[in-house]
Amino acid sequence: MKIVVGLGNYGDKYAYTFHNMGFLAAECLADKLGLKFKTRECDALVATGYRGGEKIVVAKPLTYMNLSGVAVKQLLGKYKADIKDLIVIFDDVDIPKGTVRVREKGSGGTHNGMRNIIQVTGSQDFPRIRIGIGPVPENVPIADYVLSDVPAKERQTLYDAFSLAADEAIKLIDEK
Repeated sequence: MKIVVGLGNYGDKYAYTFHNMGFLAAECLADKLGLKFKTRECDALVATGYRGGEKIVVAKPLTYMNLSGVAVKQLLGKYKADIKDLIVIFDDVDIPKGTVRVREKGSGGTHNGMRNIIQVTGSQDFPRIRIGIGPVPENVPIADYVLSDVPAKERQTLYDAFSLAADEAIKLIDEK
């Protein structure tokens, strides 16, 4: 069993913002796995299926970013999954734009959604895939930056990054 959660903010207003890289990667992952987001459960939009005989859940929390842990904890409970079965994909202002980094565990850093997941689950021991959206431009508050639309000239770079993040999630799913 693997539960892959892409972090973002639900709604058209946020669809193509820097803070929605996790949602976009989750959508890309679902496409690559042939899954569709059809169900609302555990405060999330969910796509489910199987890969190599293993149940896969791809989720996009509907709780807004800062409360992502609520949906994650519900999903872990519903599917009776261990924290190590969780994979989280999210944007990160602390790494260069377009960079993708995979970590087996760690803190939430400056990301409020990750901080909330760690607080609510009581664990940092799950893999995460970080999509770089940094650095924040000078004199722009971080909240304004992450909630701004990705400029047209940067979209291909970030498309490539969230597609790579989906590929990295598949590698983690395929590890037994």
